[in-house]
Amino acid sequence: MSSAAMDSRQEEHSARRRAPVLWALLALFALRVTGQALVAFLGVPWLPPMREWYSGLLPYPYLLPSQILIILLLGAVCRDFTRGHGWFVTPRAGWGRWVPWLGVAYFAAMVVRYAVQMTLHPGSRWLHGSIPIIFHCVLAAFVIIVGQHHRSHPWLMKGAAA
Repeated sequence: MSSAAMDSRQEEHSARRRAPVLWALLALFALRVTGQALVAFLGVPWLPPMREWYSGLLPYPYLLPSQILIILLLGAVCRDFTRGHGWFVTPRAGWGRWVPWLGVAYFAAMVVRYAVQMTLHPGSRWLHGSIPIIFHCVLAAFVIIVGQHHRSHPWLMKGAAA
């Protein structure tokens, strides 16, 4: 078997191995968006009130469409990882270098945001106002996993040694 064919099989295996976790993270985010929409449009009483879902940074009429676009994008990523090939799976040296760190920085920013939230609003500990923070951590984990896929390829290590 040629080296290129072997690299392609390793790439496919690497992607498929990560796919179930990516799908689970996407499902969590989709449930969060659905829950917030149920509260916003139907006022369901068995879910937390809107103030718990929503930081107010982006008005909800703009937030919901952006969340739907994120779900579609993450769905495309998950599809490629499930198939083991596609644009999001094709190894990219730049992605392997910066995407994992971007995800870690995103996750760390949410940890800091949570600490600040709990410091400024001690009466709201532990879960009040944390739904957006928790689901930003879900998105950060998604970014980290995709980045690790690109970081795990031998070509990156060869390029780093040069």
